[in-house]
Amino acid sequence: MQRNGPRSGPILGLFEVRPKPGCAAELLARFATTSAQVVRGEPGSEGYFFGREITAEGETVIFASLWRDLDAVKARFGDDWRVSFLPEGYGALIETCSVRHVDLSDG
Repeated sequence: MQRNGPRSGPILGLFEVRPKPGCAAELLARFATTSAQVVRGEPGSEGYFFGREITAEGETVIFASLWRDLDAVKARFGDDWRVSFLPEGYGALIETCSVRHVDLSDG
């Protein structure tokens, strides 16, 4: 069932990355520092975690952030909240990336 009204949250932000070969460890280290600084202490931020996908095919890594509601996400990232926010230096480590937001209010 599709929801037509405003999202009340909480919202899970998922930043999924396919690192360039040999760059997964460095990217995870940056998640612990730079990416954490992007969300830590921001109004409406309720935490974050990150890790490596468990597959034989590749080394996808994910940074997940939890937000009080969609308004908090928009307040932090502005009009580009649907676009992957790449801190300086990340582009050199990334083959492809995407961001999506999951409304957890029904779960």
